[in-house]
Amino acid sequence: MKHSMLVLALMLVSTGAALAQLGSTTKVTAQVPFGFVLGDKAVPAGELTVQSVTGSGGALLIQNADANIGLLSTVQMDETKKPAGSCALVFHRYNNRYFLSGIKIEGSRITYRLPKSKTETELQAQNVNATEEVLVASLK
Repeated sequence: MKHSMLVLALMLVSTGAALAQLGSTTKVTAQVPFGFVLGDKAVPAGELTVQSVTGSGGALLIQNADANIGLLSTVQMDETKKPAGSCALVFHRYNNRYFLSGIKIEGSRITYRLPKSKTETELQAQNVNATEEVLVASLK
């Protein structure tokens, strides 16, 4: 029982540190040079901003202001062994189609994972090879 309470406390501390870095007033921004899919919505190339909309960090607002697009997405927080070296947006690329899959915050071991779209799931089922594309972002 004591061990599980310690594990829970450590999880809460690490999650709290990540939320402090991607709080509701902090925005991750990046210039995305290609169109991509988020959920089942196509998002054109342009400046992308990402911001937490919940205190727990479980939902993100992802916006492309030039295209007048704002999307809410749930996220899963995965912990890595070492902190991210920079802020980054992570995309999965299948041929010429891109899917936003994750967000990394500099200095944090938490990676925000976005759910796969129906289209990406279908491409995976067809065994289409994917590569990972990482775009450097900044905190504002």
